Amino acid sequence: MKLRIASALIAGLMISAAPAAMAQQKAAAAPASTGPVANGVAFANPSAIVGSSAAYQTAQQQRPTTYKSQIDQANTRSQQINAQLKPLADKFQADQKNPKADRAALQAQLEQIQQIQEDGKREIQQILAPLSLSEQYVIEQISDKLADATQRAMTKRRATIVLDVQSVVKADPSSNISQDILTELNALIPSAQLVPPAGWMPRAEREAQAQQQAAQGQQAPAAANNTKAPQGR
Repeated sequence: MKLRIASALIAGLMISAAPAAMAQQKAAAAPASTGPVANGVAFANPSAIVGSSAAYQTAQQQRPTTYKSQIDQANTRSQQINAQLKPLADKFQADQKNPKADRAALQAQLEQIQQIQEDGKREIQQILAPLSLSEQYVIEQISDKLADATQRAMTKRRATIVLDVQSVVKADPSSNISQDILTELNALIPSAQLVPPAGWMPRAEREAQAQQQAAQGQQAPAAANNTKAPQGR
């Protein structure tokens, strides 16, 4: 196996000051026609609508201030880890150029560097976890209003069905009601709460927890019946 250290690893832990933002496109510009869509069939881009909403954009602007202490802590810790990694990476590169270098020793050096990097990334992610949870909380609040916003836009544009843009191969641009939905969404939820309440979990985790509790509740009576003491004659 070739012992080569990736340039990204040499550079150290290049972390962002905040979790990766929700990948999104901008919602389409308002269609030229505001009348009924052709044949009642429209399409939209839900993720772009949520990401373009006023509530989401405002939260993105507020989060660096609200969570400044976590961001500063993550940046400081990242610099410390980078400082720890650099001399190890420099030594590895220098030793690697030696044709008589012990390959087992090089492998050990590489594994040490990779382990420090992986541990560091996990630590940074843990520090920034409140920011990630905040973003999920904001997105969930906005998404909860998306169905109502879509229905309002459908009523105004006389659409009977709305397809996700990802399933559309080709269509008349005037059938794109993303901007219509965005307008309705901004009216329904102009802003969102940035900081989740204590103990809040994303919907997927809540549902998984509820299913687990329900399964445990079903198992409990069965276990009680199986352990019931036998009656004497």
